[in-house]
Amino acid sequence: MKGILKSKSKKIYGLIGRGISYSFSAKYFNDKFTKKEMDNCYYQNFDLEYISELRNVLDETKKLKGLNVTIPYKEDVISMMDSLSKTARIIGAVNTITISKKGKLKGYNTDYFGFKKALKPLLEPHHEKALILGTGGAAKAIAYALRKLKIEYDFVSRTGTDVIFSYDDLDKEIFDEYQIIINTTPVGTYPNVNEYPALDYSLFTEKHIAFDLVYNPEETAFLKKAAAHGATISNGYKMLVYQAEKAWKIWNK
Repeated sequence: MKGILKSKSKKIYGLIGRGISYSFSAKYFNDKFTKKEMDNCYYQNFDLEYISELRNVLDETKKLKGLNVTIPYKEDVISMMDSLSKTARIIGAVNTITISKKGKLKGYNTDYFGFKKALKPLLEPHHEKALILGTGGAAKAIAYALRKLKIEYDFVSRTGTDVIFSYDDLDKEIFDEYQIIINTTPVGTYPNVNEYPALDYSLFTEKHIAFDLVYNPEETAFLKKAAAHGATISNGYKMLVYQAEKAWKIWNK
C-alpha cells in the first residue's frame, strides 16, 4: 500500500482495490470536484496488496468520508463492515462504503443500479435471458439487477458445475436461448487488451447484446469480436458513471 494523503483540510474519498492505477474513479471524481469548485474535496486510489491493509488507510487518512471498492475486494471487504445496506446484504458484495464520524463502516452496492440503468435502453422484447461470464462480486450485482429487470440468467465459469455453465458448454443452442452476454471478469482490461473470454464468437448474431464491464480499453476484444457478428455492444463506462453518482448521493445523504 502506498500514497496515503494526510490532510486535515480536505474531505477525502477514495478507491480500494489491487492494481488500480488505470481506474476511472479518481479522474472522474476529481474532475467533478474541479468543475463544481469543491476545493475541499479530493479523491485518491488506495492500491492494497491485501484487504487487511484497509485498516491502515482508515487509521492514517484524516477526513476520510467514503470509499469505492473494486476487484478483488468486493466480497472480502464485507467482513470489515460494521453494517450493510439491505441490498448489499442480498447481493453479497460491496462497492461503496460510508465512514461515520465515529469511524463506523457501512457497506452498500451501487453496481447493480449502474448496470441496470446502462442496460435498460438496449433491451428489446426478445432479450429474455442472459449469460453472466464470471461468478465474483461484480457478477452477483449483475445478477441482482437482472432479477429486478425480470430477465432470467445463468452463470458461466471456467469450471462448470451442475448449475453453472462452463465455457465449453456454450453452443449454438445455448446462444439461441440466451440473447444477452455479460462479461464481469477483468479479462481484456488494459494492458492485456488482446485477451478475451473463451467463446465461439461466430455464435453472436444481431439479436444479441454483448455487455462488457471493462471500460479500458473503450472497445475490448470481447466487444469487437461480438460486434463483428452483428451484436449490439456496450462497455462499462456508463455503468460506472451511474454507480459513481449513486455512491456520491449515499456519501452525502
